Amino acid sequence: MKYGDLDLAPIGNCAASALIDARARFVWACAPRVDGDPMFCALLSGRDPAEAQHGVWAIDLIDEASTTQHYEPNTPILVTRLTDTYGSQVEIVDFCPRYRQNNRIYRPNAFIRIVRPVKGAPRIRMRLTPAFDWGTHAAEATSGSNHIRFRVPGLMRLTTSAPVSHILSERVFRLEEEHIFFFGADEPFEGDLRARVRQMYENTALYWRRWVRMLATPLEWQADVIRAAITLKLCVHEETGAIVAAMTTSVPEAPDSGRNWDYRFCWLRDAYYTVQALNRLGAADILEGYLGYLRNIVDATPSGRIQPVYGVGYEPILQEGIVTSLEGYRGMDPVRVGNQAHEHHQHDVYGQIVLSTVQAFYDTRLFRPAGVDDFRALESVGDRAFEVHDKPDAGLWEFRTRASVHTYSTLMCWAACDRLANAASHLGLTDRATHWRERAERVRAAIETRAWNEELGRFAAELDGKGMDASLLQMLDTRFLQPTDTRFLTTLEALEKDLRRGDHVLRYSEEDDFGRPETAFNFCTFWLIEALYLVGRRDEARDLFGQMLARRTRAGLLSEDCDLSTGAPWGNYPQTYSLAGLINCAVLLSNPWSTVR
Repeated sequence: MKYGDLDLAPIGNCAASALIDARARFVWACAPRVDGDPMFCALLSGRDPAEAQHGVWAIDLIDEASTTQHYEPNTPILVTRLTDTYGSQVEIVDFCPRYRQNNRIYRPNAFIRIVRPVKGAPRIRMRLTPAFDWGTHAAEATSGSNHIRFRVPGLMRLTTSAPVSHILSERVFRLEEEHIFFFGADEPFEGDLRARVRQMYENTALYWRRWVRMLATPLEWQADVIRAAITLKLCVHEETGAIVAAMTTSVPEAPDSGRNWDYRFCWLRDAYYTVQALNRLGAADILEGYLGYLRNIVDATPSGRIQPVYGVGYEPILQEGIVTSLEGYRGMDPVRVGNQAHEHHQHDVYGQIVLSTVQAFYDTRLFRPAGVDDFRALESVGDRAFEVHDKPDAGLWEFRTRASVHTYSTLMCWAACDRLANAASHLGLTDRATHWRERAERVRAAIETRAWNEELGRFAAELDGKGMDASLLQMLDTRFLQPTDTRFLTTLEALEKDLRRGDHVLRYSEEDDFGRPETAFNFCTFWLIEALYLVGRRDEARDLFGQMLARRTRAGLLSEDCDLSTGAPWGNYPQTYSLAGLINCAVLLSNPWSTVR
């Protein structure tokens, strides 16, 4: 594998999801939700999946010599081919069924594996050993003539055409025909297994290809954008519309750094950037689902104080703890469950709620366009943004031991007031437009007078401060400043000097709760690419974008961070921030479709 353990390919259906390594082994999958107990936990076991006692689903080819892997075009259907030393081959097709049935989406918490011989006389062994209680125990199994039941959260049942005894005993056997494995809820599988799974495969492939067909992809980097968009959709918990920041927990941001966090929740900030990127491709379905999630969050918070992160089922309490039963990614503990960030004050979230919602006042494609009542409800969020715009918070990087009046947070509070003024004007609410415009100007004045450091000749990361932070680049994306503004240009120059490390960008360079950052934050590099393009350094922007594409895993994806020397991925995976940045830059940098006429 190019980058070792994190070179993983996700499959999913917006209810279930799993990460599969290059040898077709399930090394991560949680039940019954993405934030649940990992029944496949080899990723965090501290050892190679080949040595994992439980928490893995492997189809081992005896005398394996090589492996290849790819997705079926424009789908999350994964195909792996294993070849042994004698030239015999096995093909493994992995997917989660998803398609329209009976006028609703069929997306069971289920995984399908189709295993077929391709060449020669391959001999395989199946190791299906789901775990529970965070890898503490192997799941108890009972079996029938064509199924095995596993006692994991929610109970799971494997229905198969293969001999059940071969699976239970992990016996080596010759693969002489195609076998089907349906691993889902503990209920009988009705009908012909082969015929139904074949139909599920065809329907799932058709669903995804139709969804991709509706995307407004850029001319250049189409396959890269499509893979990122599909993966962002897999990070959606469709039942509620929540979007998780990543599928994993506790993959460290840097080796042995202790920066191991649980990202299997919905950060309103991360979700905003995800929706923003998918909106640029015309994926209105993700926007509509997420707006429903936001409306429920706002309705449940009459005080107006919004948390930065919630559970995928709207849970406000995400108690953080440490699991000792797993050794961690490559043995790098701790393994954390839950996230203390739910306790933080992060004032930028008010802007991100408004920025995510405001499109609904203009977009006539939506089944439920927003109206005056929605605007009135959203004003409580704006009130809170104005109230806290000059108050200290933990900031978007979620500092745990200190607070400041972060420029980025104030910038997002300005965006909340500014966009509410625009929406009010669009709705014909003249008085409210004037009200919000006046508030926006007051917040703007605070940024222009207090975030601008006259001595340094640039904007600072905090009001009345001197620090440097890559989030200052968002002054362009929010339309607070124009690319020609000399204040932005001097800030950009200073930012590159302080935070750029060759083809990488740090979030910040100062020490935080865990010392100095050791890896680059991918999303910040994408922010720099956008800024370079907008200020006219377009060739440089395209070159840097190419460098970022080269750092992707074989699945075409990115984690949160990367090593400054090797480009190797660190941090939770796949990271929605990073994939949103990839899409945004591709849309911005691509030549227009008109150039091929």
